[in-house]
This record gives sequence, structure tokens and C-alpha cells, in this order.
Amino acid sequence: MKSHRHLHASRYRKGFSLIELMLAMAIGLVIAAASFSVYLAASGTSRMAEAQGRMNEDAQAALSILTQQLRMAGSNPNQSDRINDASRRNPVYGATSYPTGAYTMSNFILRGCDGKFKPTAGSGPERLDNLVCDDQVAEPDSLAVSYEADRFNTIPTALGDLPSDCLGSRLSTIVATLPAPGVTVPKDFSYAVAVNRFYVDVSTAQVPSLYCKGSGLNDDGSASTPKPLVENIEDIQLSYGAVKASTAAADVASAVMAGYLTAHEVVTQVNMAALANDAERWAKVVTVRICILARSETAVVSDAASARYLKCDGTLETNPPDLRLRRAYFATVVLRNRRSPS
Repeated sequence: MKSHRHLHASRYRKGFSLIELMLAMAIGLVIAAASFSVYLAASGTSRMAEAQGRMNEDAQAALSILTQQLRMAGSNPNQSDRINDASRRNPVYGATSYPTGAYTMSNFILRGCDGKFKPTAGSGPERLDNLVCDDQVAEPDSLAVSYEADRFNTIPTALGDLPSDCLGSRLSTIVATLPAPGVTVPKDFSYAVAVNRFYVDVSTAQVPSLYCKGSGLNDDGSASTPKPLVENIEDIQLSYGAVKASTAAADVASAVMAGYLTAHEVVTQVNMAALANDAERWAKVVTVRICILARSETAVVSDAASARYLKCDGTLETNPPDLRLRRAYFATVVLRNRRSPS
């Protein structure tokens, strides 16, 4: 009896056999591999979702900036404190006087390029009239807008609560001496005009970004330098909805569209070319269609096939440069302040 109990107890003290240990290890490895695979998949999905969310935010920020600027382009309303129609509206550039001085007015509220702008030699870059295009069809498009700025439609600066350009730099004050009701001697009126140019360039960190060049000044009075507004914007493509040349610019309700044109076609299309000059051609533009191509901050897709994307023209990019996500985003803006400044 005692021997039997000893035999029975020793059987439990023997432990697992080698085969049992190997089977347990194999099952454990399978479970660990499955858990690791699930973790990797979840981690990859999380990275993809985060990258896509950030890309969406960047694109929407860029579209919001351009949309806001286009909606303000050309605002220069009649002023109630002026004495006659000749002085109702604010001159756009420079200190002027009335009636002995000539008004210095801009002929444009917006201009675009199939490439980048460059100022005419010897002229200030802050005037839309002086800009010419360095057209490179393969490059992103550029846009320039002009509007009367105040501390309500721009971010007021800390220095003097003055209106600012697209970079937050203070705008210089324009003083015009104009006739006012009940005043025998014309008095001074002060206001500011913003001229902002938007384009795509590469930052010092080699990141393609939406840039702005504003007409504001630094604290020391020097002209502000271009700065990036939104990173990871690779391309901007713009097309302009224009009314036919035979349609009066003010009669938008009965206007007949000439179609959506590139910046080059605004000047060269047969209906537009019939007009006297570029200012009259750009005055026919009533809407702007924007396409932004944004990319993810890092490479998140697994292969080149997954990195393919539709470009702004609707064609498929079959040879992407890297494994980042890319997507085209669109918006169409009506120029509600399209009245000419002059």
C-alpha cells in the first residue's frame, strides 16, 4: 500500500515530456506570431489614418486661405464721406491728392500664372499691374490678389492695430487728400491695400509648401519676405471662369461663360484676345476653380501601386516618386467683389 502511494506520487513529480514542451512552445509561438501580426496591422492602420487625417487638414487649410483671399479680391466700395463720384473710391497705391494730383489706381483685382510671377524690371513687386508671368507649364500655378484691407478683414498687428498682409506683416498706410462734404479744403483719408501672391515652393527643410509673398512691412520698415503657410502642398492648379468679351463686366446675371481657362488662355483665348489689354481680360473672370495636391508627411503605404493617385487634371499618376499618400482637393470660388478698383 505504501509502495503504491509512492509510485502514484512520483508519477506527478515527473513533469512534462520533451514532446509536450515542444508542442507547448510551438502553440505559444503561433499565438505570439498571430498577436504580433494583429499589432502590426493595427499600427499600420493607425499610421495610415493619422497620415491621411493630417494630409486632409493641410489641404483644407490651403484651400481655406486661397478661398478667403479670392472672396475679398477687389473690394473697394464707394465711400459715403466723399463729395463726388470722382473721389468716391479709394486710390489703390501711393499718396495722392485731388484735384491737382493724379490718382494711382490698379487695373487688376487678381492675376494668375501658369508658373511663377516675376516683377517687371525696376518696378515694385507689390503692384499687380507690374507682374509678368514666368510661365512653366510643368510648375504649379501662382495667384495674386488685391483688396482694401482693414483690421476687420485681416489680422490686426500688435503695432498700432494696423491691418496686415497674408503673413501678418503690417500694411503701409495710404493717405489721399480728397474732397469731403461741407469742407472747403480737401482733407486726408487713410486706408490700406493688401497685395498677396500665393505659390508653391520648397522650404529650407526641403518640404514643398504653400507660400505667400505679401505687401506688408517688417517692424524695421523693410519689405516682408515670403514665408510658407502650409507644408506638404506639392501642386496648385488654377482655372478661371470668364464671361465672353461681348458681355458687359457688370452684367453678371446675363453673362455667357467663355469657359474655364488657364491663366495663359485668359490672355490668348479668341474671345479674350479681342479685348484691348490684359486688365480688361482679367476683369472678365468671375470664378476661380482651385485644385490642391497634398501629400502625407511621411511614407506610409507599402508599395508603389498603393501610392498611385489622381492628379489635378484627372489622370492617374502611375509612377509616384515615393511611398507617401497623395490626393487632389478641389474648390470653386465666386469673385463676389469683382468690381475693378479703378
